[in-house]
Amino acid sequence: MLLELKQLRIQPGQQLLLEDVSWQQFENILAELGEHRAARISYSHGFLEIMVPLPEHEKAKEIIGDMVKILLNEIGSNYDSLGSTTLKSEKMTQGVEPDACFYIQNQAAIIGKNRLDLNIDPPPDLAIEIDLTSRTQLENYQILGVPELWKYEKQGLQIKVLQSGKYVDSNFSPTFPGIPIIELVNQYVHQSQIIGNSQSIQAFRNWVRDNI
Repeated sequence: MLLELKQLRIQPGQQLLLEDVSWQQFENILAELGEHRAARISYSHGFLEIMVPLPEHEKAKEIIGDMVKILLNEIGSNYDSLGSTTLKSEKMTQGVEPDACFYIQNQAAIIGKNRLDLNIDPPPDLAIEIDLTSRTQLENYQILGVPELWKYEKQGLQIKVLQSGKYVDSNFSPTFPGIPIIELVNQYVHQSQIIGNSQSIQAFRNWVRDNI
C-alpha cells in the first residue's frame, strides 16, 4: 500500500527527506502539496526535502523582507517581491522555495508571469533564507544562478555573493552598496524579539529616513 503525502504529519521545525525522486514525481508532489501551505521544499538531483518552519522562523522572514522593501522603496528601485515562489529548472534538476525573493535588476523579465521556469526565466536578484531550524542547501541557489543570497541564522546574517559559480561570503550587499546591511538586520531582528515586529520596523523606518 502506498502512502499519500496528505497522510504525513511533519511537525514545525522538522524535515522529511526523500531519495530517488524523479522530476515528474517532484512536479506531482508540488501539485499535491498545493501553493497555500506552511511546508517549504528543496529538490536537488533526486533528493527532496520537505520542511515545516517554526513561528520564530516566520517572524524573522517577515521583518527582513519588510526591511528589504523599505530600502528598495527609499532608493527608488523598481522590484517585484515573489515571496516563497518555487524556483525550479528541470534542465538543472533543481527546485527550491526561498523564504523571500526579489526581482530587481531582472524585474522587467518577469512582469506578468504567474509561473517561473528558470530554464528560460532569469533567477531572482536576491533570495533570503531563514535558517533557524535546518541546514539551507546553498547548492540549489548556486546551480540556479541566484547572484545574492542572504542567510539568517541564530548567530546573525550572512551575505553570499555568487562569483564564478560559487558563493563567497561578503561583508556588504551588492544590492545595497554603502548600507551596513548585516549590522542593521542583526540589530532590528534582535530588537523585534524584545519590542515586537511592528515597533522594530518603525524604528528601522526612522533610521532609513535619517540616514539614507
